[in-house]
Amino acid sequence: MGSKWRKLKLALGFNSGGACLYVPHTLDDPPPSSSFAASVASAASSAANSAARFSDAASLSPTDRSLFRLPRTPTPSSSGLRLPKSSSPRGSKRTCAICLNTMKPGEGHAIFTAECSHSFHFHCITSNVKHGNQVCPVCRAKWNEIPLQKPTSGHPNGRSRIDPLGRAQDDGWMTVLPRIHQTRLDGGRPISSHLHGPEPSRFDDDEPLDREPDNSEESTLDTPDVCNTSFGTMEVKMYPEVPAVPRSTSTDKFNVLIHIKAPQANKRQDIGETQAESLQTQNSRAPIDLVTVLDVSGSMAGSKLALLKRAMGFVIQNLGPSDRLSVIAFSSTARRLFPLQRMTDIGRQQALQAVNSLTSNGGTNIAEGLKKGAKVLSDRKCKNPVVSIILLSDGQDTYNVSSPGASGATHYRGAQQSLFSLAVLQKDGTGLQIPVHTFGFGTDHDAAMMHSIAEGSGGTFSFIEAEDVIQDAFAQCIGGLLSVVIQELQVKVECADLSLQFSSIKSGSYRSTLSSDGRAGSVDVGDLYAEEERDFLVTIKIPVDESGHELSLLKVICVYRDPITKEFVRLEEGSEVKIQRPETAEPQVVSMEVDRQLNRLRAAEAMAEARAAAERSDMAAAVSILENCRRVLSETVSARAADRLCTSLCAELKEMQDRMANRRVYEASGRAYVLSGLSSHSWQRATARGDSTNSDSLVQAYQTPTMVDMVTQSQTIILGNPMPRRKLRQALSFPGPRPREKKRVDYGV
Repeated sequence: MGSKWRKLKLALGFNSGGACLYVPHTLDDPPPSSSFAASVASAASSAANSAARFSDAASLSPTDRSLFRLPRTPTPSSSGLRLPKSSSPRGSKRTCAICLNTMKPGEGHAIFTAECSHSFHFHCITSNVKHGNQVCPVCRAKWNEIPLQKPTSGHPNGRSRIDPLGRAQDDGWMTVLPRIHQTRLDGGRPISSHLHGPEPSRFDDDEPLDREPDNSEESTLDTPDVCNTSFGTMEVKMYPEVPAVPRSTSTDKFNVLIHIKAPQANKRQDIGETQAESLQTQNSRAPIDLVTVLDVSGSMAGSKLALLKRAMGFVIQNLGPSDRLSVIAFSSTARRLFPLQRMTDIGRQQALQAVNSLTSNGGTNIAEGLKKGAKVLSDRKCKNPVVSIILLSDGQDTYNVSSPGASGATHYRGAQQSLFSLAVLQKDGTGLQIPVHTFGFGTDHDAAMMHSIAEGSGGTFSFIEAEDVIQDAFAQCIGGLLSVVIQELQVKVECADLSLQFSSIKSGSYRSTLSSDGRAGSVDVGDLYAEEERDFLVTIKIPVDESGHELSLLKVICVYRDPITKEFVRLEEGSEVKIQRPETAEPQVVSMEVDRQLNRLRAAEAMAEARAAAERSDMAAAVSILENCRRVLSETVSARAADRLCTSLCAELKEMQDRMANRRVYEASGRAYVLSGLSSHSWQRATARGDSTNSDSLVQAYQTPTMVDMVTQSQTIILGNPMPRRKLRQALSFPGPRPREKKRVDYGV
């Protein structure tokens, strides 16, 4: 046998000064045959033709979570993934840097040691290099000698292999997640049983929670059982547009800004810890029931599916043992891979195995996938306080949607049976809203439909233009979902003086109401992430008033549910916002805070108008609308004070102009980019689009600190490609004050 392996090394071009190959012999694995050596040597002769677009990436095994941590103190040698120090080639225990499982002679896996002295499982590294990646995943040294592997005998022409689950695998991409043995779960049931068995008629087989939530009938916001304690302290501030209006002056458009900010989590995440360890173990956040609805149609083959698996591995690793996850995969049909399962170590194993089993084929039936995802949540017996659906697709729904009309609107067959009915997406049977966060992957997805699904359900729409951004986009989303500190928030406003009336409440996509007499209103905000901010502009009619020197405008009352205690909290702003009513007044200085939000509303309106023009194929008008808005913004007080939000808005408008240069560019990426921007501004919540997740991007808004932490973790811990530690940037939707420049408004004219 020894002579055979010496011949094999010579056939591959390995010498004593280069790489070496270990193939431990066990009772389970027969000794290698000469035919196998010949097949490997044959594969070596075709190395020059084995390039592809992207190299494989590996996720983590739940048993190796300690390896997922970054060094707590940055050092020149600890900027990326922390791995055990390399031992001698024949050390008793090492770790493969790709799958992060141990490499120990005698375990039945070939071990490849490169010329740079780093070792990997042979099947892991061959899958990595066969697509053109000829550098070491650990030290990035360029290899002169690379391992190759021919498709398994019995599957000619490189056709798909079959994994232990009996499901066809895309050749070369199935080492993205570690192979997990058939661990037995409750009742001795194999963890893959849900992948083969028939689906139940009702998805009420969700795993019970540690602590059963109170299933009693929920109180409404109109008659809550209010408690005097809350999860942290929510900030409420009010800013009048100007501090004074002359007594003899009346106006129907006096703006008052209501600014609210959610409390921070009890414990901010350390970059060296996973989200589950830093938040879940401290009981500082509400656990989530999350359903991911994933497109595995034929167009997802290759790098797209591999990157989706890596991104899902990142999500799974950051869910805590009280969080529950279910995965729906859809192509021509949809199937639930496993029920809502707690993300304990065993739960993660099942989830990783299910994700690893995914293959791409068939058409795109988004409606069926989303319907099944909604059913998982509506049929569940137990309920975590936070609930959400993540939907990802890279194509058009080929089963439920007709071709877009000339106006660009998407027409659905059988409106009365439409999956995207608000009754399906917004309520789970108990009145709980189910936000669907949609992700359009690539340039061929139906952006209008994905945006419509998100908008109708209270979720956001993100545009993943570059394939390798998918993990960062998911990280930003779950960074928010794993930090919910306020639920069912309702902001109520009341006129403080009998002479006043509200003209409007500018609340974006949030539902707002005004009473018939115009003296009261409300905004239904819903959930807020830790340190997330919201700004609403209330327009007031101010009449002529000769009676006094001061006028109280309005008062604000906030009512919300604490997700930890499940009790309602009532927060009433102690002081009313007031303005002076002098006999005469000089032109007033406009509030920087109000001016900033007026700019945001102007930009959002311009984006919507430009999109409407582009859908009519009037690209010149669309570009002109955006250019005019940029010019107006550049002349505002905020712009002259170098306000960050104003700078971001101008950069975003310029990017949209470039993507509306012609119809072809708009169809390819412009529509999705604009719709993702509109989704972000209408909900005042971060979405991924373009390079918005990069730390040096100008197009950033509404990111919370927990989102930034999670994205930084995603960008820093990239398996096989360590990246330097970067300083966490502060990316808040309501930046700190900057030097003001006086813009005068004369209400006496």
